[in-house]
This record gives sequence, structure tokens and C-alpha cells, in this order.
Amino acid sequence: MNDDIVVVLTALNLEYEAVRERLLAPEPYHHTRGTRFEIGTLPGGRGRVALGLTGKGNQSSAVLAERAIHEFSPVALLFVGVAGALWDTPLGDVVVATHVYAYHGGTSEDDGLKARPRVWESPHGIGQTAAHLARTGEWSRRTPPDRPRPGVHQGPIAAGEIVQNSSVSREAEWIRRTYNDALAVEMEGAGVAQAGHLSGSPVAIVRGISDRADGTKATESDRSWQPIAAANAAAFALALAEELIAQEDSPTMRKDDHSRDGGSVTNTAHGNVGIQAGHVSGSTFHVSFAASEEEPGDVADRLTFLREELAREHSAGNIDGDTHEAASAELDIAGKGIGEGTPEGRKVSVLALKRLRGLIGELASLAAKVGALITAVKGLS
Repeated sequence: MNDDIVVVLTALNLEYEAVRERLLAPEPYHHTRGTRFEIGTLPGGRGRVALGLTGKGNQSSAVLAERAIHEFSPVALLFVGVAGALWDTPLGDVVVATHVYAYHGGTSEDDGLKARPRVWESPHGIGQTAAHLARTGEWSRRTPPDRPRPGVHQGPIAAGEIVQNSSVSREAEWIRRTYNDALAVEMEGAGVAQAGHLSGSPVAIVRGISDRADGTKATESDRSWQPIAAANAAAFALALAEELIAQEDSPTMRKDDHSRDGGSVTNTAHGNVGIQAGHVSGSTFHVSFAASEEEPGDVADRLTFLREELAREHSAGNIDGDTHEAASAELDIAGKGIGEGTPEGRKVSVLALKRLRGLIGELASLAAKVGALITAVKGLS
């Protein structure tokens, strides 16, 4: 994970410009496969954004999201743009996805189309941060000043493969009946969510409501609301990016921060014990301990040890097959980089290990070992 960069992707040039005009000193960055990004500093001056254009559709968005995650190992990937409201969400308001439905999954039977969607849930931390920003309302200071303050809604978003521009068509009726809790409909979120899931990167989908998916697309109303909705989504997304980057450096977000306000912590461990952290408050000395198995000291041996740990967690059912396969691939990349014995090889290894840590982040003990190995690889010379 690159601790000071967030990737922001958009489907349309209008959306791209809404983000770009808020960045400080954006500079071009060319991927070896031809994709063009721009990297700029966030408006507050803390943290960077790698901005890219995917074009319309879930497929192209998934490919370029995967490419961006692999290239930058970001804190998070945000997909930002406009969408159609499925119900009565006001035009110009912002919707942040709690879930993404790939609504074109289904089976056609004699009595009609039966839904078989894939669903991706937004990471808990991103949802909490988005809710905090919505409550404080500070982000809205960056929206167009001549417009009412936009609202923020958190809920499911439906992502398909066609433009929805009717409220009475058979498809529109089916979506509203089958996905009746979805707040908005669009065409990229499912691909991006899948890429984030397979790559171990947190993903947020942020959409400004520009129309009601009711036949008014390409009308004068839509043309006037699109830039407003895109600007509002961009303002919220960049505020979210700033918060996510700040949290990476915040001591209150660290997993090993167990004690507050003079409270005490008692740990009992058997075997080898290492002191992770300590502080003095008043007359009480607080220490957090971690018990661990004996790990090999050599970096290459520690990679082998991690691979064995990963296999055990997979066998125990704590890691699914797709995640285990992706994590093993990152270990292969890390091992190859270390074997090269060059600064560039070490950089490749560190990025691979950071992606690995993202993939297995829910397993705190294993993630901590990956973090320790990252530190060890950085110390190689």
C-alpha cells in the first residue's frame, strides 16, 4: 500500500475534469500498456491522487481498476461520476455505495427472468468515514457556491451493461422490483468492485445524481445537471480521499493501540513474547505483548514461512480460494523481486507484500507478519 496516494477513476471526460480541476499541479504518468494517468496533490496539500479515465462499462473499468491497483498499490480506489436515480433521490445529491449489485446476472426461464446477481459490500472503514463526512458537511464547502448544499445518501447501487433511460420499460420495472433498495443505477461499479475484491484494495463508488433514469437523459435538464452532479461527487470523493490518507498515519487507527486514558491491559502469553509498544501514563506502565511462533530470520525463509501460514489459513476455511490464489501470486512476485537483489527488485517486492497485506487484512496476526516482512525488505541493502 502506498500510504499517501488514492486512485480515482472516472468513466466520462466531464467527470474526469471535475476531479482534475480540484487537484494541485497534476502531472502525466504513463503506464507501460498505454494507459495515461495524472498524479496531483489533494486540495488540502496532504496526499496525492492518481487520476484515470476508463470509458463506459464494467469490463473496461475492471481492467483499468486492476491495472491502477497493481501500478500504485493505493490506500483505496474511488470510482467517481454521475448516475441515474432509481427513486426520489434529489438531483445533485451524492450517493455512496454500501453495496454494488451486478444486476445483469440471471437465468431466463419460462416464467420470466430470475435474478442471480453478484454483490460486493463496501469496506466497513470506508462506510464509516463516508458517514462521518456526511454528518460534518465540511466537504460541501468545495461544491459550487451558487447551489443549495447537496445531501449525501449511503445505500446500494445497481450496475449493469446498458444505459437505463426509462421508468416504464420492462427492464426498468424489473430492476425496480428486484433491486428495490438500490438508490442509483450506473454502468461501472460492478467491474471496479470485482477488481478491488480480487486485488485486496478497498473500493468506494461515489456518484452524483444527474437524472432520474426516466427518459430525460440528453435533455436540457440533464445537460445542466450533469456538471453539477459530477462536481458534487468529485468534492465528496476528494474529501474522502483526504480522510483515508490521514487515517493511515493516525495512531488511533493502529491495531496495536489497545490502551487509552490510563486504562490497563493484561496479556498472558506462552512461548516467545515480544514487546510491540509501551507508554507511561501517571504511575502505570502499559505494555502490549504479542506471542508468536518462532519465525526464521532470513527474508527468503520468512516468505516460505508466510506461504505455509497462508496455506494453513486456506485449509482452515479462513481464506477463500480466489483470495488464496491472488495472495500466492503476490508472494511469487515478492520472492522474485528479492531474488534479483537490486533496489528495483526490492521495490517490486515491497509493493507485492503491501498488496498481500490488503488481501489478508482481516487476519490480523498474518497481516502483522506481512507488515514486519515489509519492514525487513525495506532494510535490505
